[in-house]
Order: sequence, then structure tokens, then C-alpha cells
Amino acid sequence: MKNTLRTSISIAVAQGNFTVGDLESNADRVIASIEQARARGSDLLLTPELALAGYPPEDLLLRPDFYRACARQTERIVAASSGICVVLGHPVETDEGYFNAASVIINGRLEATYHKHLLPNYEVFDEERYFEAGEVPCVFDLKGVRLGVTICADLWEAAPAALARSAGAGLILSLNASPFHMNKQQRRHVVLGDRVRETGVPILYCNMIGGQDELVFDGASFALDADGTLAYQSASFEERLDIVRFDNGRWVSDIRVEPRPLEAEVYEALKCGVRDYLGKNRFPAAIIGLSGGIDSALTLAIAVDALGPDRVRAVMMPSPYTAQMSLDDSREMVRRLGVRYDEIAIEPAMKVFADLLAPQFQGLREDTTEENLQSRIRGMILMALSNKTGAIVLTTGNKSEMATGYATLYGDMAGGFAVLKDLYKTFVYRLAAWRNTVGPVIPQNIIDRPPSAELKPDQKDQDSLPPYEVLDAIIEAYMERDESPRQIIAAGFPDGDVRRTVAMLKRNEYKRRQAPVGIRVTRRGFGRDWRYPITSRYQDEF
Repeated sequence: MKNTLRTSISIAVAQGNFTVGDLESNADRVIASIEQARARGSDLLLTPELALAGYPPEDLLLRPDFYRACARQTERIVAASSGICVVLGHPVETDEGYFNAASVIINGRLEATYHKHLLPNYEVFDEERYFEAGEVPCVFDLKGVRLGVTICADLWEAAPAALARSAGAGLILSLNASPFHMNKQQRRHVVLGDRVRETGVPILYCNMIGGQDELVFDGASFALDADGTLAYQSASFEERLDIVRFDNGRWVSDIRVEPRPLEAEVYEALKCGVRDYLGKNRFPAAIIGLSGGIDSALTLAIAVDALGPDRVRAVMMPSPYTAQMSLDDSREMVRRLGVRYDEIAIEPAMKVFADLLAPQFQGLREDTTEENLQSRIRGMILMALSNKTGAIVLTTGNKSEMATGYATLYGDMAGGFAVLKDLYKTFVYRLAAWRNTVGPVIPQNIIDRPPSAELKPDQKDQDSLPPYEVLDAIIEAYMERDESPRQIIAAGFPDGDVRRTVAMLKRNEYKRRQAPVGIRVTRRGFGRDWRYPITSRYQDEF
């Protein structure tokens, strides 16, 4: 009779929330995970990419002292790893340069270190600025299983997985710091499914969670069998330590979390971004200027869901042009949410500025200058409250406004964090409607009424902009897919709307450079992955 050797290892997947630069606390998190994994009988703990440093460390990676500090904390983790294997994501300095690395630590000894092969330099990534590329695979033995190591982008192309297989890997561990954007998880499943079908090697994908400036990381760690079958799927936006077993060539797990609807997933991303931006930067609370409109209402709902009502303050600043409906709806919403609410009328300040500037404006007709003064008065009030209390002002502008400049610099753009910065206006409405299915916190009037800045009588957004359904589609085509105006017009969009939208988008780059950072939820936001010149005479193809 032929003897068959049964191979089985238990792996703890540390889907953690790590803070950039908080090296000691990040090491403490890894050590706590080691202790939990060991107590639960695991043979190996897998961490995300650059877990020790947090991701992305940006120009901290240009400082030699940063690498020395990381090395000291790595030694702590090595010393804590008796009786278990740890695969740790961290930056390392060697005689050959600086590397994005994953170290294999077994029973208190650092046994091997893998250097990331493919350094992404697209979208929000600029790793070629900081790291050298590795070339050598890393495969190690654990309880009769040959495990290969890769890091994030390594599996988005075929070569690193093929190298690991050639080196004898029967299983690939993938450390990731993969930011969220809409429909990203489906894309991950497709790409890694291609890798397992090409190599015949199962993959375990470990991703971090949490907010880091404009980026949010969704976790959603998973495992694929050699035929591409999804065998383990963790939750998104939850810090977890999941235990999965690799048993005789296949994954064994009863964790298969069903995906949320897109609106629910985006809402969780925005909550995560708000919670971690305030928490990691130690802001005690948030202040939001309410207008009675959809954007400020959704921002308020997200802030309360992320922080709790005790850490959110809403301020309504009516002018003579503010509709009674706006006041009534705002009062009703704060009643439903239970947050502190103040009303500060701006008409006295408007009169002061009108008198102050009257000699300078003599003989000139009223225009957007007077409208922008109202917005700037409101911005000044909010920032004064912020300075006095230490709370951060959450701005309420959306992506459609950021693209077209339909926002006032130093007015409604004043603040510290832009929650809706990467949400098109049409998606703002979708998200508000979805939130009300969970609990009706946004009065229906706010969703139903035509949007207006209420800076002059009977003002409507569509007085100045194409319909949002048209506007958003043009922006998405031009900005996210890099289509030319000629292509967009050929797709059926009105020539005049395309020309006007593209002109506004290009003209307002100077505003966007001065806008607060905001949460990225699409594949291209106005932030790290949008780098257009303010001064440019390039003429688009029409």
C-alpha cells in the first residue's frame, strides 16, 4: 500500500489597521496578533504589505533614520515570534538600497527576506521613487508545505508568481496594501484568478484596512484554490484575525462573507476615511456647515455614523436667500441624529462687507462677487469655531463641483477634510437614498428638491451647469478614462455641454490645488492620481 503524507498548516490572516509612522504601536499590533494566533493554534501569521511602517509612508522612506527605527521594531517582533512563523511586511535598507520587503521569521529567527519585484508607479502609487526592485523569489518550508511570498502588485502580472512556482512553491502568500475604489474587489478576484490558473498554485491574499489621508484600505482578504475557486472571503472594513487552513493542497475555511451592495461599500469607505482621519490625527470632533442641501446632509449622516453624535456639531448660517424649507429640513435632520445644532445668521456680516466695499464697488453691477462673499463669511465662521474648539471642519463639496469649480475658494471649500470630494453629484443622491433605507435620517425634501446654492433669489445649480446626469458622465469620460472631447461628443453628448464642462475642468485646477484632502472612492480622484498643470495652453482634440 502506498503511504501518503498529509500536509496541513493553519494560517492566521492579520487584516489590520496600521498607522503610517506609528512604528511602536504597529509593532505592538503585530505582536498582539502573534499571541492571538499562537493561542489559537496557528502555525503562521500573515501580515499586510508594509504593516510595520503603515502605507504609504511617502517621503518618510527617504529618511535613513526611518529605516533604522523600523529595524529596531522588527527586532522586537522577531523576539516575540517563538513557536510560530511570521511573514512581516516592512521596509528594509541593505547595501543594495531600500526595498519594500516581507521577512519570514520562524521561531525567533529571521530566516529570509523577500524584496518586492514590481513597483507600481501609476494611479496613487509612486514606489519607484522610494524602492529598488527585487529579482529573486522567496520560497520556504513549513510543516512539509513549500510557501512562496509575493507583495501586492507582484501578482498583477504573471512573472513573479511563475518564478515562485519554478522555485517550488505549492502555495503563495500575498501581502497587500491595496486601496479601495468602486468595484476593486471584483477586479482583484479576476487578476489573482488568472495567476492561480496560470501556475496551478493556490493563493492567500492578506490586505490591510483603514484610512490614510485620502486613501482607504478595505481589507476583504481572500483565498483562491488552484482552480480559481474562492475558498475564503473575509469582511471588508473590519479589523480581523481570521484562521484558515491549507490542507493537502486545498483551502479549508467556513468564512465566506457576502459582498455588500455598491452603495453600502462606498458608505463604509467614507465612514472609515472620516473615522481614521480624525482619530489618527487626534481631532476631538467635527464641525459641518449645513445648508439644507443634499451634500451637507449626506456629510452629516456619514460623520455621525463614523464618529457618533457627541463628536459632531452642525451649524446653519442662513442668509436672506435661505429658504424656510432649508431651515426646517436642517432642524429636522439634526433632531433625528441628536447632534449639537447652532444657527448663526450671516445678514449682519453681509451688510458690514457691503458697506465696507461700497466705495470700491461704486459703479459696478452685482455679480458672483457678492455671492462668494456670503460663502466666505460662512467659511470664516466655521473656521473660527474650529480654531476655538479644536474640531475639524468637514467640507461638503462633491466631485462634480470640484471638477467644474462650482465652489467658492476660501468659502465652502474652507475646511480640513472633504468627505464627498470623490463622489459625483448623481452618486451623492444614490448614497443618500441608500442611507435612508438603513434609517430615514435625511428628510425626503432634501433629496427631492432641485439643488441650489441659495446665494441669490430662485437660484438653481442647473442655471450654471449642464444636468448632473450629463455633467457627471462627461467628467468621468474625460477625467477617469482620458477620452478626448471628440470621443465624448461622438458618444452622443451635446457638443456645447462637452466644451463647457472641459473648459471649466481645466480652468479650475488652481482651486483644486488649494482644496482640502478628501476620500478617494473612484479609480481616479482629484488627489494623488490627478497631476495636471495649472498653467497650460494645451488644446484638446475636438
